[in-house]
Amino acid sequence: MAVDLSDFEHPAWLTAAGTGIGYVLILAVLTLAMFIVPWLVFSML
Repeated sequence: MAVDLSDFEHPAWLTAAGTGIGYVLILAVLTLAMFIVPWLVFSML
């Protein structure tokens, strides 16, 4: 029962992957900006 990878060549899969990657990148940047940077700034005071 092998998976045929040609099923994933449709542009919708590329769009879905791009959406997921973009979402993760935005969450990472917001987490960095909202939690990590302030923690670093206040830990230096």
